[in-house]
Amino acid sequence: GFGRERQTFPATCAECGVDTEVPFKPRGDRPVYCRECYQKQ
Repeated sequence: GFGRERQTFPATCAECGVDTEVPFKPRGDRPVYCRECYQKQ
């Protein structure tokens, strides 16, 4: 399991527009995808 909680940041998927969370702070210079869209890449 996960010993400690990862910090997550709210983001909006660039592909489908859904609200998601990512384990890094979005900088705005690259698109962010939700898990489903990311796996489709």
